[in-house]
Amino acid sequence: MFNQRTKIKQLLSSGVAGQQVTVMGWVRTFRNNQFIALNDGSTNHNVQVVATLGAFDEALLKRLTTNASIKVTGEVVSSLGKGQALEVKAATIEILGDSDAEKYPLQPKKHSLEFLREKAHLRFRTNTFGSVFRVRHSLAFAVHQFFYDKGFIYLHTPIITASDAEGAGETFRVTNLPIENPPLKNKKIDELADKYYLHLVNSFSKAEISINSVDDQIKKFDNKLTFEKIVKATEGEIRSIRKNNNLKELNGYFNELYKKTKKFIFEFKEQSIYVNRRRKKAIIPIFVTEGLNIKSDSGFKWEYPVKEQSFLRFAFYNISLVNRYNKLSNNSELDFSMDFFGKSTNLTVSGQLEGELGAMAFSEIYTFGPTFRAENSNTTRHLAEFWMIEPEMAFHDLEDNMNLAEEFIKYLIRFAMEHNREDIEFLAQRLAEEEKQLPQDKRSELGLIEKLEFVVNNDFERITYTEAIEILKESNHNKKKKFQYPVEGWGIDLQSEHERYLVEKHFKKPVILTNYPKGIKAFYMRQNDDGKTVAAMDILAPGIGEIVGGSQREERLDKLEQRMAEMNIPAHELSWYLDTRRFGTVPHAGFGLGFERVVQFVTGMTNIRDVIAFARTPKNCEF
Repeated sequence: MFNQRTKIKQLLSSGVAGQQVTVMGWVRTFRNNQFIALNDGSTNHNVQVVATLGAFDEALLKRLTTNASIKVTGEVVSSLGKGQALEVKAATIEILGDSDAEKYPLQPKKHSLEFLREKAHLRFRTNTFGSVFRVRHSLAFAVHQFFYDKGFIYLHTPIITASDAEGAGETFRVTNLPIENPPLKNKKIDELADKYYLHLVNSFSKAEISINSVDDQIKKFDNKLTFEKIVKATEGEIRSIRKNNNLKELNGYFNELYKKTKKFIFEFKEQSIYVNRRRKKAIIPIFVTEGLNIKSDSGFKWEYPVKEQSFLRFAFYNISLVNRYNKLSNNSELDFSMDFFGKSTNLTVSGQLEGELGAMAFSEIYTFGPTFRAENSNTTRHLAEFWMIEPEMAFHDLEDNMNLAEEFIKYLIRFAMEHNREDIEFLAQRLAEEEKQLPQDKRSELGLIEKLEFVVNNDFERITYTEAIEILKESNHNKKKKFQYPVEGWGIDLQSEHERYLVEKHFKKPVILTNYPKGIKAFYMRQNDDGKTVAAMDILAPGIGEIVGGSQREERLDKLEQRMAEMNIPAHELSWYLDTRRFGTVPHAGFGLGFERVVQFVTGMTNIRDVIAFARTPKNCEF
């Protein structure tokens, strides 16, 4: 039975000889036709399996190639060789899966990280990535443990959303509209259709005719001629205006359509212009009357009193015909009302806004899930798909927010150092060897373990954005024009090089920056009394730059609505969010921590693509 196997990490740490075990794993090396280095991924250390000479069939031994998978049963004995205290004396060896050693891409030698990114489906089998992803696993567990111990509720926020929480517009659109011939709409036509509809309803009202009686009236008319037949009969008109792109000619088509359809009235629905959103042949009403004159610069005019003419004198035209016309118009755009969700949607850039809803009920919540940014950044710090941890806390201010974020980061580091010491020591040695290739001024002053211990044992430096700007402006680095983006004055958005200078050169420890200019921050951040800044905070880490971004949220409805108006954010689209300020608002705060950046920091990996299983970056979506 497979579930009776002993993991290699457990075997090596037990230190007990004489027991019978079954171990399974992949062959790292096989030497002298006798010694198998076996690894199962539970640790970087291999267990040596001894195949006694002459005890096994020669054909089986030939199959013990690099990365073949095997099952071994035998006795744990003390090892006489160097490098291990215990080994397994094999009684039986079973091949579970063969591996062609000559074709296997990862030979037992050192490979560059660039090469391994191209073999991301196999790189987990190397020691470096074995350590990285065991650390990542522990950090993910620590996230949940930290918030669980503090009584936070884990909230699953949506991956598909209609909002752009950051307001940057760098989102991935989600749609099931066809790539070829997608449904289009024309803004001018829609405006006119709305005017027709509203005027018709008003006219009914003035004439004391109930709009709800329309269906009853329709039933009185001859309805034998099908709508499809009328569409087919009117295709000639739409063809005749293809070469012209103006509303006057379109009006001519409407009039022709009216003449052909005035005796045949079809289903009318008050509540929606779109009757059937699932089919390309969905119909929308355009209200056409005799003598109607449509002009692009004039409103709709109803020429006769409703009682003096049939209030049913309007026609329908097929949405597919509208699409044909729209393709000729510069005012056309995708018609998302025909999309799966009936509106434009995208992959989430943040779960924060939905998280705030939870915080207004549970007091303290956190989210931990994937987020997506369509930012065309091919750097060692950016991914298109990454994981975010976002706590939101009612009854918290900016100070509480900073305290929690600092405590959280230190907890994660301590957890990894306690539970993954072996892996971190391996990664520290690897990093030290890598830095030997760098010039002296590019090397870290502290080794990986020393850096992690320093962060855990020291308070983070806390300064305002204004103080940071003064430090950067007066720095020799700025005066000697070593910054790619010179620091000229207050109000600029700090770049990664500025953040790293503050952390690595000036303070030489993590820094929390607060009170940023409101002009460079999101609409939901609480406005300070100075009218210029917001209660924002970013935590900057050595080697990475920003690792946490957060703020006290604006809980005052009037201030929030004012800020949204200034930033042209439609209030009606976020009415659900504003409800949290209308009904029992409280001071609250939250932050977002990029999980991959934490993993980078703890493992010492210099490229963020090496701390996520399968990196999604511009022009790259393999595996």
